[in-house]
Amino acid sequence: MSDGFDRAPEPARPASAPPASEDGLPRLNADSAMAKPQVAVAPVLMSKLSANAPEFYPSGYASAYAEPYEDGCEDYPTLSDYVQDFLNHLTEQPGSFEAEIAHFAETLNGCVTADDALQELVELVYQQATSIPNFSYMGARLCNYLSHHLTISPQSGNFRQLLLQRCRTEYEIKDQAAKGDEVTRKRFHAFVLFLGELYLNLEIKGTNGQVTRADILQVGLRELLNALFSNPMDDNLICAVKLLKLTGSVLEDTWKEKGKSDMQEIIQRIENVVLDANCSRDVKQMLLKLVELRSSNWGRVHATSTYREATPENDPNYFMNEPTFYTSDGVPFTAADPDYQEKYQELLEREDFFPDYEENGTDLSGAGDPYLDDIDDEMDPEIEEAYEKFCLESERKRKQ
Repeated sequence: MSDGFDRAPEPARPASAPPASEDGLPRLNADSAMAKPQVAVAPVLMSKLSANAPEFYPSGYASAYAEPYEDGCEDYPTLSDYVQDFLNHLTEQPGSFEAEIAHFAETLNGCVTADDALQELVELVYQQATSIPNFSYMGARLCNYLSHHLTISPQSGNFRQLLLQRCRTEYEIKDQAAKGDEVTRKRFHAFVLFLGELYLNLEIKGTNGQVTRADILQVGLRELLNALFSNPMDDNLICAVKLLKLTGSVLEDTWKEKGKSDMQEIIQRIENVVLDANCSRDVKQMLLKLVELRSSNWGRVHATSTYREATPENDPNYFMNEPTFYTSDGVPFTAADPDYQEKYQELLEREDFFPDYEENGTDLSGAGDPYLDDIDDEMDPEIEEAYEKFCLESERKRKQ
């Protein structure tokens, strides 16, 4: 019995041509001539797409990170595997921190029940924060959250205490690390920047509920800066600049509240490095830019001073956006100069801002143009009055 697949196909029969007339042209019968044109109907294609199909991810996209991180310790062979996977997840998806940190802390409270497990957790977080570029900030936020939400508190210390002990271990070898080889210094710099982030993000709640920063970290940062400036190699100085840009304003405010002049001593040390150290020109420029940043109050703008109240006396940036002009001798001057009015008037008299010149043989002065000849050079009285009021108001504001 044949199933239809083993039968040889029949050869196609050639279509018979219509009978030809005597002159050789094909004949058309009356029926074919009067027949209406046939409309071709496109075949209906059945789609294989389905609304219930799994979600599509482009090649190379980590689909495991597209869904909320809801795994628990029981889904991993060890606690270390679970924590490391979550840390990698945060590295890839830092924006998921707020949504997933609570679940992570809750899971840890059910898994971390012994001293050695807490020690292992601290070490994993520390290593991720100091070995992965750009994870120091996220690591500091993670440490702050866990220090307030992990319930385990063994005799060896809670999460924050163990974390500070781990940082102290690295801190105690700061002098050797600052003068070590390139790999050692790179690891030391990562620790320094992580400690800076930790100082800004680790919150200590007092007995009265007030939130403060860890003073021990402030003291540690001061000593780390000493170690970096005592070994003025380019990478050490760059690390010091990054640390001061990150924490300089907070450190100086704290020292001023305590009546200390530590920041001024640091700035003096930077100036000595620029003068004496054999660092590269680019690094010296970075140090000078840092000194300039500090002189501008670390770039902070006080919101209490509104634009209306700003004057040249109380706002150092009052003339920042003023244009710069040049005298006939090439000397620059701005509106901040005492003799600005005289120099500016001299500039107006000296310059001809609307010269009559020819470009490509065309007279651009407008002479002989019937349209331009009809234009009155004088202002409309209403416009002239408004312009005078504007000039008087501008002058009055400038003198206030």
